[in-house]
Amino acid sequence: MMNAIITGGGGDIGASCARLLAAHGASVLVVDADLPAAERVAQQINNDRRGTATVAAADVSVSVDVRGYVDAAAGRGPIDAVVHAAGVAGPAAELQDFDEAEFDRVMAINARGTFLGMKYALPRMRDGGAIVNIASVSGVAGYPMVAAYVASKHAVIGLTRTAALEGASRSIRVNAICPGPIAGQLMSAAAGGLSYPPDEDPFLRGVPLGRYGTPDEVAQAAAFLLSPAAGFISGATITIDGGLTVSPT
Repeated sequence: MMNAIITGGGGDIGASCARLLAAHGASVLVVDADLPAAERVAQQINNDRRGTATVAAADVSVSVDVRGYVDAAAGRGPIDAVVHAAGVAGPAAELQDFDEAEFDRVMAINARGTFLGMKYALPRMRDGGAIVNIASVSGVAGYPMVAAYVASKHAVIGLTRTAALEGASRSIRVNAICPGPIAGQLMSAAAGGLSYPPDEDPFLRGVPLGRYGTPDEVAQAAAFLLSPAAGFISGATITIDGGLTVSPT
């Protein structure tokens, strides 16, 4: 049985990853700062009875919390898989006006959280295990008004590439997924709760497929990258963005 950790497991993408891995028989530790959200996901998994789930409350930017959830997972045996899906978008503001405390908060959760997760999980992982870090299209391109988010997601990709090289001697593969516009809580927050007709939605401009992706589509890619079918893929950056990053507009 796969022994897996999912951070941000109470959120849209993290929950989808946890449910999908559990549906394939994994034992999943659902980690989130929002413990009730993590517990709801774990209850769904356990009610389904195909995999099993436990929960851990953690601030992924705090070392003692990260060591705690890694210890909890490793208590079941060597860790096979980790998905770092915890993240925040932060406020929208021009760089010159961006609040320094908010910049530090976004970097702490998105970049430091991924760093700490790998720092403490890698020594406890089974040789041949795999890690998927959830980055963003903002990690491969620049976007105005979201300096902290862009910087943090570029950092996630850099960490992914370094970890892929360092993990190779133990056949531990490390890859990053870069979602574009994905339906769910993050996009709703970015839109300020507003909804738009598809042809007027500013978040879909430049998306050739003309729709939002789904958390389940991201989870399917993560499950593939964690599986033996992706055994020769490491250090990769996979975009799931409906063609956004290759669109001329």
